Amino acid sequence: MLYQGLENFQHGVDTATGILITNLGTPDAPTKKALKPYLKEFLMDPRVVEPPPARWLWRLILNGIILNTRPAKSAAAYGTVWNSEGPGAPLLNIAQRQLDAIAEQVRPHFQGRVEFALGMRYGNPSIAHALQELHAKGCQRIVVLPLYPQYAAATTASTFDAVTTELQTWRWLPELRFINHYHRHPGYIKALANSIREYQIENGQPQLLVMSYHGVPQRYLDNGDPYHCECHATSRLVAEELGLSKDEYQVTFQSIFGKEEWIKPYTDATMKALPGLGIKDIQVICPGFSADCLETIEEIGEENREYFEEAGGEKFGFIKCLNDRPDHTEALADILLQHTQGWVERDNFDAELDSIERQTSKDNAKAMGCPFEDSGSNSPHTKNPLLKRDYFWFW
Repeated sequence: MLYQGLENFQHGVDTATGILITNLGTPDAPTKKALKPYLKEFLMDPRVVEPPPARWLWRLILNGIILNTRPAKSAAAYGTVWNSEGPGAPLLNIAQRQLDAIAEQVRPHFQGRVEFALGMRYGNPSIAHALQELHAKGCQRIVVLPLYPQYAAATTASTFDAVTTELQTWRWLPELRFINHYHRHPGYIKALANSIREYQIENGQPQLLVMSYHGVPQRYLDNGDPYHCECHATSRLVAEELGLSKDEYQVTFQSIFGKEEWIKPYTDATMKALPGLGIKDIQVICPGFSADCLETIEEIGEENREYFEEAGGEKFGFIKCLNDRPDHTEALADILLQHTQGWVERDNFDAELDSIERQTSKDNAKAMGCPFEDSGSNSPHTKNPLLKRDYFWFW
């Protein structure tokens, strides 16, 4: 069996709480070459595409058809949004700003050491890489916050799979807390409502506010996935915060893929139908996306705008995602603080007693003949940040 530990492990080093922020991910570049491995990793995830009993059939379709046609189309789409939020992929740039803002708001609440890392479910930096980064910094307690407000097996559970797959190779498992949704969190709801109000101060109130979420196949809902219900719960709470009636907002689902039925109504079909119903002034927001990305900037802001206008729509407003708005990152920081209560670095940390305990651990290790090298620091990552794997054979 292969297990991962710290190279040059030392007894008595200081430990930390690790905070891992994750999101879906992005290709390394808006090119066909970069899109092919990214899409393969994404579409081979059984949480994303629950395969038929004959798994080989999906592999054949994916490798024989989809990966030979889709990468070029996706690369062209990514090219339209690349550098829109700074050099590179918008999702990655925004995620880094979110992480920095969250860290700034969380750190003052910790008396001991707290470390932060960013990981993407697909592409780079990977979740495995982010966890190894926290491991190398001595994090013995890790809380994972996937930036998916509404739980879905295809996103949240897939993230859990990636986290636990990596942890299965660790020699010393950390205490782990995993946040699987925050669709009703008051700070998140208020941030959404605030962003809508601010947009409408500048652009007026529409006939209809459309809240568009990423879709999932209908059979996922039929098999018990709560995603659909949580999307509607978020929308209802935002509408209540804004004082909207049921006729003043609508929930839709976008990014449909493949031929099977997905949860409805579809965003694109709605855009094409609304003008014929006399609704020609709308605004669209995507509450399920924590950061602007291809699916919001291009799919909603460009593609669905065209559908609406070509059908006779006159005024289309796209409200940006919450991104790194202060009220959004404050809500995320609050969620993390709720989930780190009781951990030593957060509560009841005594630096002097901690130092004494660590020195005692060192002394005991020496007395028992454990290998020990005094690196001049109590942090394992200052000695050697690299991780090693070692084999143990059992008879």
